Amino acid sequence: QVQLVESGGGLVQPGGSLRLSCAASGSIISINAMGWYRQAPGKQRELVAAITSGGSTNYAVSVKGRFTISRDNAKNTVYLQMDSLKPEDTAVYLCNANVGRWHMSTIAYDDYWGQGTQVTVSS
Repeated sequence: QVQLVESGGGLVQPGGSLRLSCAASGSIISINAMGWYRQAPGKQRELVAAITSGGSTNYAVSVKGRFTISRDNAKNTVYLQMDSLKPEDTAVYLCNANVGRWHMSTIAYDDYWGQGTQVTVSS
């Protein structure tokens, strides 16, 4: 049983910054990739940023250069630093983690999702 809990969302003016956190807890053997997705009303869910256990990162074109993803493996936590925020960044941001569990004598990975945190960028 694994839980992901996001925090750090809120209301910010255009050009401002927010830092999202997502902490994983439960029966965790290891965590492979972690990432942030977002979904705005009437739009498809999109991958914002992802980071592997080794620290390799990928970003959506729309946020590249403005957002930074990082992780603290000791705390099973992933962060998303969001700078130069724009109104089009407004969405529910969801944390995802690929979590390892024991299966026979190997580790199998499954995806888990947080409940989401609202980010609103408005004047």
